[in-house]
Amino acid sequence: MPANMLREFLDQNKVRFVTIRHSVAYTAQEIAASAHIKGKEMAKTVLIKIDGRMAMCVLPASNKIDFDLLKEALGGANIRLANEIEFKDKFPECDVGAMPPFGNLYDMDVYVDEALAKDEEIAFNACSHVELIQMAFKDYGRLVMPRLIKFSYHSKL
Repeated sequence: MPANMLREFLDQNKVRFVTIRHSVAYTAQEIAASAHIKGKEMAKTVLIKIDGRMAMCVLPASNKIDFDLLKEALGGANIRLANEIEFKDKFPECDVGAMPPFGNLYDMDVYVDEALAKDEEIAFNACSHVELIQMAFKDYGRLVMPRLIKFSYHSKL
């Protein structure tokens, strides 16, 4: 079952979603394969620090962040990956590393790579390493109001 806060938020906003259970997997690519979802439709949430403030980057599982593109898009800010110690307590209802891409629920800015917005559906961790939520990207965009920018590249690995 997805974390109560997320499920309640989606229900309150009358969003249709599907919960998908899969075998234990930790990387976005493993999760996509386990759940039989294309890597480009599986969203991974990467936590970053922008000038010291925590934010979310959401990109296709098959992509990697291009920090030069991200820095350029954000006006030359000081950007780095957040480490687990910095974010593990911010998502108390989630397994570490399985946070959903809803920064609005955690008082964080959200940046979504344009490549993810090209698909009608989006799937993402539902606070655990064995469950996903799949929903329409337009509903996700309406609820989260992320900033859409180009900041990733397709990775063969």
